[in-house]
Amino acid sequence: MNKAKTLEFVKKYTMIIVLILVTALFAWQTNGNILLPMNISSLISQNAYVFILATGMLLCILTGGNIDLSVGSVVCFVGAIGAVLMVNMKVNMWIAILVMIVVGTLIGAFQGFWIAFVRIPPFIVTLAGMLAFRGLSNVVLDGMTVSIKDCTTFVNLFGGGANCYIPDFFGGGAINLTCVFAGVLATAVYVFIQFKNRATKVKKGYEVEKMSAMLIKTVAIAAVILALSIALAMHKGIPSVLIWVLIVVMVYGYITSNTTVGRYFYAVGGNEKATKLSGINTDKVYFLAYTNMGFLAALAGMVTIARMTSAQPTYGQNYEMDAIGSCFIGGASAYGGIGTVPGVIIGAVLMGVINLGMSLMGVDQNWQKVVKGVVLLAAVIFDVVSKRGGKLMANN
Repeated sequence: MNKAKTLEFVKKYTMIIVLILVTALFAWQTNGNILLPMNISSLISQNAYVFILATGMLLCILTGGNIDLSVGSVVCFVGAIGAVLMVNMKVNMWIAILVMIVVGTLIGAFQGFWIAFVRIPPFIVTLAGMLAFRGLSNVVLDGMTVSIKDCTTFVNLFGGGANCYIPDFFGGGAINLTCVFAGVLATAVYVFIQFKNRATKVKKGYEVEKMSAMLIKTVAIAAVILALSIALAMHKGIPSVLIWVLIVVMVYGYITSNTTVGRYFYAVGGNEKATKLSGINTDKVYFLAYTNMGFLAALAGMVTIARMTSAQPTYGQNYEMDAIGSCFIGGASAYGGIGTVPGVIIGAVLMGVINLGMSLMGVDQNWQKVVKGVVLLAAVIFDVVSKRGGKLMANN
């Protein structure tokens, strides 16, 4: 492998390499505690909201580096409405879920209208939303905490209860065989899809990577899937919240990479004027991005109150920062038009590993924020410098 190919490989898989190195560092510093099955399960449960929000945030960023600062407040507001409906007003759980989804989506559509059709900058619109919906959350909850621990079905469905794991249909011993079976099945499906996609590209005459490179990548990812399933099986099995995360990741991964609508987001971020000239309604693309963000914020709100088994006016603080940080660390461009759902998930996992690792080491919360800020800045600097051909300073 020559120097150019080596640099290209490192650039393409930078975040994966960094994730492996950071995990190895914390495994060494914590005597392997970070890799315990219990901690791996906790990593998934505690960061589920980040995976969901970061996936939605990616679509906003793709349109030109735009962000949504209101998602944390929307998460809190939607969660507050759901808790009040189920606990104070005794509304049926399914009706409450429907209301939460509708409210979140309407909030996204409301903000998307001003951004897409009136052309008010997203930063201003979502900053106003961040303040407004934080205040409305206090109004709905009257400044109090509303416990939903008695709403066991809701709590378990969205991954917050003691029984929030997929049951072991094969026995219930020390190893959750259902989880192991799911891991083997997921690995087989992944390998099949990889070879099928390669065969399709070859048949159509498209350029494909070398078989050796594909085999190395496929085996590595398959090994990670199997290792993860075994680790979860050694704890309590598959957290129910992981199902929601997988649904979001697979659906949006497919949309962004295999549909015409998904390509519109990349086109707008790459060159909005050219996209308009090609006949694409860019206003609708912006509107869809922020409406979708509201929908996923509603889902994240349900996951949040289920995990905490309550709704509080303070929930969702800094959630937008976690989502934005995961996107940029995961390879999304600050200028838009570049980024993938898998990359965003890797960024979110890296943030989660840093949080968990430093917590296990007893690092002060304030220093944890400093480290995350430095990692985020480094990721954006890498993106900007790489686009300038390795030049740090901009040409005047």
